[in-house]
Amino acid sequence: MSPLKIKKLSKIRSELDKLDNLLIKLIKKRTFLVKKVLLLKERKSQIVDKKRIKEILLNIKKKSQKNNIDPKITNKIWKNMIYAYIDYEKRNFKKK
Repeated sequence: MSPLKIKKLSKIRSELDKLDNLLIKLIKKRTFLVKKVLLLKERKSQIVDKKRIKEILLNIKKKSQKNNIDPKITNKIWKNMIYAYIDYEKRNFKKK
């Protein structure tokens, strides 16, 4: 790789790192909200809401298409995030 390309690659990676830092802050905020939702759930069976998951993924697909983003990418990201939070809720659910 040429020195110019190495420099460009380094700059792009730096921008990606900055975006990652913003994403971490958003994930922290999302986790806080998920914790609040979890406190409202009375039974572990309430953790997985298939209708809500379907709704979220459909909305993400529409927004992706509107913003010219490959919906396969966003679908995979959101599915992984949703199921990571489902796992989190199951691990942190406390019977009342």
